[in-house]
Amino acid sequence: MDSRLKKQVIAVAVLMITLVVAMVVGANYIQKQKSIRAGENATGQEPENVESGGNGSKAANEYGLDPNRDPNAFLGDEEFFDPLAPEYSNPDITLSLLVSSVEKDMRVNVVNGRGELIKDQPFTVTLKDSQGTERNYKDVDQDGSIYIAPVEPGEYEISLRETEGYILAEEAIPVSVKEQIDYTVIDDISFMIKSVDEINEAEEDTAINDAELNADGTESNRRLDDEDALFGIDVSKWNKEIDWESVRAAGVDFAIIRCGYRGSKTGALVEDPYFKKNVEAAEAAGIKVGIYFFTQATNEIEAVEEASMALMLCRNYKLALPIFIDTEGAGGNGRADGLGVETRTAVCEAFCRTIENSGFNAGVYASKNWFINNLSTENLSDYTIWLAQYSREATYDGRYDLWQYTSAGTIEGIETRVDLNMCYKDF
Repeated sequence: MDSRLKKQVIAVAVLMITLVVAMVVGANYIQKQKSIRAGENATGQEPENVESGGNGSKAANEYGLDPNRDPNAFLGDEEFFDPLAPEYSNPDITLSLLVSSVEKDMRVNVVNGRGELIKDQPFTVTLKDSQGTERNYKDVDQDGSIYIAPVEPGEYEISLRETEGYILAEEAIPVSVKEQIDYTVIDDISFMIKSVDEINEAEEDTAINDAELNADGTESNRRLDDEDALFGIDVSKWNKEIDWESVRAAGVDFAIIRCGYRGSKTGALVEDPYFKKNVEAAEAAGIKVGIYFFTQATNEIEAVEEASMALMLCRNYKLALPIFIDTEGAGGNGRADGLGVETRTAVCEAFCRTIENSGFNAGVYASKNWFINNLSTENLSDYTIWLAQYSREATYDGRYDLWQYTSAGTIEGIETRVDLNMCYKDF
């Protein structure tokens, strides 16, 4: 038999089989319709609906269904649904947007399915207002974060343009742009924090203590004789490794530990590399702990960012003392060195209000000259005041709760010089 004849025979056979199956199916359908009509004629009622919440036993039985079977059982059958395509289940290439607003602004972070910031990609986001007007913003420096300002207060939708090699988790998300600062924590502030390995420390960590520049040479390098005050120190990475058990044995009651700073040049938020080690070891040694943050904020929005960073870093610790904003110069070339009294005071207020709205005590650290010449202290009366004046006696006429009286102290367990303080306030 040649191939042509063979194909013809097969085609005829397939046709015959198809006709037979169709006849059987048709006969069964006609028989079921007759049964249904017979039921209608006998009862005067239509058959009960299987999907209705009522008694569907009769109809179920007529159609060969089990009335006791759970109709939702398929939801638990892992084999019922097709598995997700591999690319959609890969968290490394699945992208989402995290968006926050402090005041008439918007910060957009692009993260993967693991919650990690994605860098080195030319992301573009589209912002659509309530009128349908769209604007595009590109991540020019490819750091995974796009800052948009100013933005008119209101309701928006923001979406991420498709990027080759990535899957978008959502098409668009709603976002509200705030009219005024409400001094609340920025939830995704962690994406803005850098380590010392990511910045130029020599250019960024340049705080110049005004109190040290104006010291009169009379300060003591040891504990002052004041029985009514607690004795303490403040430390940062500059103090290097610390033996905290020895520090406690030397009579230190409290320690105020730097958690981080804003870079003097770029404004980057940087965590102090010794913060976690210091705060955990100090608490373990039984020393009361507070923290401070060196500011280079130039406005209230940046102050809220700094407070948010401090709060995020200390969230796992039980602080006995306040969270302080450290306001001082950065060698004359710092990004905040030229601020006026009003703006600098507003920065301190914004920081402190954000801290206290989160349930922590807040305070302001500055030198005597700084309090007198660069701050409006009447606007800071609700917060703890930490004065720096390096002398035998404090001559500052305003209120203060802590006094840093020297930067040249010596304490067992610390190899470097260390700042010494007295605390007159019961927290």
